[in-house]
Amino acid sequence: MKTLPRNTLLEKNTLPERNILPERNTLLEKNTLLERNTLLEVRDLEISFQGIETVTVLSGISFSIKESETLALVGETGCGKSIVAHAIMNLLPPESRVKGNIEFRGKSLSGMNEKEMAKIRGREIAIIFQNPSLALNPVYPIGHQLVEPLYVHQKEKKKTALFRAALALKRMGFVNFSECMNYYPSWCSGGMNQRFLIAASTILNPALLIADEPSKGLDKKCITELEAELKNLKMERKSALLLISHDLGFVQRLADRIAVMYAGEIIELANSSSLFENPLHPYTRGLLNSLPEKGFIPIPGFSPPLNSLPSGCRFHPRCPLREKRCIRVHPEIKETGERAVRCFLYP
Repeated sequence: MKTLPRNTLLEKNTLPERNILPERNTLLEKNTLLERNTLLEVRDLEISFQGIETVTVLSGISFSIKESETLALVGETGCGKSIVAHAIMNLLPPESRVKGNIEFRGKSLSGMNEKEMAKIRGREIAIIFQNPSLALNPVYPIGHQLVEPLYVHQKEKKKTALFRAALALKRMGFVNFSECMNYYPSWCSGGMNQRFLIAASTILNPALLIADEPSKGLDKKCITELEAELKNLKMERKSALLLISHDLGFVQRLADRIAVMYAGEIIELANSSSLFENPLHPYTRGLLNSLPEKGFIPIPGFSPPLNSLPSGCRFHPRCPLREKRCIRVHPEIKETGERAVRCFLYP
């Protein structure tokens, strides 16, 4: 088997790390008196899939992410969190139909063709998929998969690309980074592949990183390591993060703001401390009560299938505070102070 050459330049630390990273405008990042610019804005996003019947899987999704901010999407499995990520990356299947608008740095992603979008993926917006062992290509070594975006997006020479790939692995905590360049995904644990995928996703220093269930399937030790790595990436690279997870403890430690999703729509949006200290929506309260430290009290019933949504408020069949109007009328999401909630309890 042919192996990649050892990168002795990196091992001897003969090159300063700051020289191999793309330059960023840090004026706003350093001036805490200036409000950070909006990086991503999603407005009235509606997505449906066409088949034997048309099923609307997302409706009325609106949120924004500022530079260096972490926004988390939380909710039960099947609520549409991952579909939001795929819509941003323009990776939805052909049978999907998209309404609304997704803007990144003031440019609409919704109207971009595949050639235009390919220039943004990886370079400006990167994604960590749910299952790293499946997201990585099994027939190529890790080093090959790390240097490929450098060749494609930045036309790097081989020597510099290998240096940057090894440095990315070093940042992920690999002591034997030169050896890891020749590993195949099937040789490695889930935690190792997760770090390989983070290295590949961040090697171009994207302005926005989407992490789709990054802690799924990892043990407690790996989750702690992953949490530290995401925090370091945010501090070192100043990247914004869209964190998609059902692990509320993981989210609480990382997120600046949290959007709670239920049955294809956002039902509450607030900063992290406000949401955990004073949840407004009955569904959000139910989620928090299901945490072990709150007694592990599950929400009764099940989320409705997206092809058979109830009338009125989508949560009313499971809500202990429902009124008659909740059964008949679908509530709009309304701002209350610095947060937003979709519930008749807050006019």
